[in-house]
Amino acid sequence: MKATYFLLIVVILTFGCTNVSEIDLIDDTPPPELVTYNNTVKAIIDNNCILCHSNPPVNGAPMSLTTFDDVKIAVEMRGLIERISSEDLAFLMPFGGPRLPQNLIDAVIEWQENGLLED
Repeated sequence: MKATYFLLIVVILTFGCTNVSEIDLIDDTPPPELVTYNNTVKAIIDNNCILCHSNPPVNGAPMSLTTFDDVKIAVEMRGLIERISSEDLAFLMPFGGPRLPQNLIDAVIEWQENGLLED
């Protein structure tokens, strides 16, 4: 009787874990969305920066961040990524903190790495 149970367990383990179709092996998870200004960065800026970086800027902000070109120039020439990534409270944006969540900073960095695409 023990031999029958042992044989049954071996058969189940041997044949129970096989794939009968390649469809089972396909990962249908959608690829991550490309980070662009319109689909990611604009919302980050609108939710965290526009209070001061409006048009015209207020509260001592030196520039507007209301358009794609404004934000692109801020990344390329004004150190926007360094400001939002800083641990120095005197340099950090948004001014007066708190620091943006790392996933939002990473999205802006990815946008730069992708070539600062608008759409």
